[in-house]
Amino acid sequence: MKVETSAVLLAMMGVASARPDAVRLFRKNRHDSAKVRREVPQEHSHNKFLTGVGAALNLNNVDQVQDPVFALLGNAAAAQGAGKVTNLDCLQQRVADQAFTNAKAANDVEGMTNALIFRALERNTGSVGLASVLCTETAKNPEIAALQQHQDPASNGAAALNKKITLELASQLSAIGADPQLALQSGTFAPGKVGDTTGAGNTCDTEDDAEGCIFTQNLLVEDATAAEITAAVASAGGKAKAGNANSNVGNSTGNAAADDACEDDAASNNNAGAATNNNAGAATNAGAATKAGNGATATTGNNVNTFTGSVGSAPVPVVSSNAAKPFSVNGAQFLNQGAAIQRACDVQKNACANAANGGSASITVADCDAQQKQCVAQNNGAKRRQAAADTGDCGSPAISFGKQSDRPNENAFAPVDKKDFNHGSALKPAVITSFICQQLGSKCGASAATVDACNEGADAANSLSGQAAADAFNAALGV
Repeated sequence: MKVETSAVLLAMMGVASARPDAVRLFRKNRHDSAKVRREVPQEHSHNKFLTGVGAALNLNNVDQVQDPVFALLGNAAAAQGAGKVTNLDCLQQRVADQAFTNAKAANDVEGMTNALIFRALERNTGSVGLASVLCTETAKNPEIAALQQHQDPASNGAAALNKKITLELASQLSAIGADPQLALQSGTFAPGKVGDTTGAGNTCDTEDDAEGCIFTQNLLVEDATAAEITAAVASAGGKAKAGNANSNVGNSTGNAAADDACEDDAASNNNAGAATNNNAGAATNAGAATKAGNGATATTGNNVNTFTGSVGSAPVPVVSSNAAKPFSVNGAQFLNQGAAIQRACDVQKNACANAANGGSASITVADCDAQQKQCVAQNNGAKRRQAAADTGDCGSPAISFGKQSDRPNENAFAPVDKKDFNHGSALKPAVITSFICQQLGSKCGASAATVDACNEGADAANSLSGQAAADAFNAALGV
């Protein structure tokens, strides 16, 4: 359904070491070239998921992939930014798998969500109706191994296959505590006309549309209904069977799921679609195992969630106890308070979104997103104000947001102390926060408590943007 540029054109452009600016130039030349008469591309149609998976990938980009966008191109163009990956049919899976691994290690549900959805996005092919080649490698993470990419909707059997992919994605999202209805956003466009040589096609590819033009231009064709998503999650028991690979992928991962770093028992977690909220009118997710007021599992202990906002949903308690993993949200247990707070804020957002999507005229999903960011920022601002963390042999681990010396024309994140934390600026906080936390634990010899605080601050910052992200990270470290 999507165009792919020949390797010859790329070679003429000199982008053997592709960068974002090179990608933009390559795309401009591709559109301008009179020699290429194929369907309009769409690799930027789901931009918000490219951005999200890129942030998670860059926490530890072991394959040195230049940018996730290359994984959505055909093999000839993908090779220019594939880094160490040589099996180009599996580049998309490798990117999603590494991003999921990184996000899981950081207890970042949103990052894992982006990785799962990214894995299910359609790849570019050379003509309308041509399906992309499937990856036959087995992913390290069974959640990723269970998925494959959407296929051109004009290809043979695409409607049934894409629906199956979406329902499997919903089950995997539910398993990690994300909203399974987000699976519908992995869908593609209406089918084009097979044999069309005009280049028209039912696509869009607006690079500077942060949300993604398939959403802002209302071009998304959903593969299933909300009720079918709920039923699919319910049939999986509220938790997908890890490693149950799509029948067309060829994976054979059985029960290979490792212990989840962020929760002990996802099956008892009400987070999957939206926690039950008796005040907001949100429907109980079919896979939820237990429920109590405002969606929280009944338990004992002190609630350390300081957020009181209740747009579309009441706040979700974060219970502090003396357990081995002292913080819990809806029965899921966490070692770090920051990770637990993130989960509680995400659960409240999901419940709010369900209320908005259910017809509540007074709120929108955008209101829910804004409230989630306020929830994270307020909780992290309330912690660790009493004293700066012990950073060992290094100075302040604070980060700043704004114009930087190496990036004077746009706002970016950078360490304040360039002597001990020597790193260039970055547009995403994760690049800087990850570096600082690594330095604290190795070069600086900081205490384990300080490294834990840094990781919690990084988790909080990575879910925010701009000054709010910098404030959340600095607050966690008392700087």
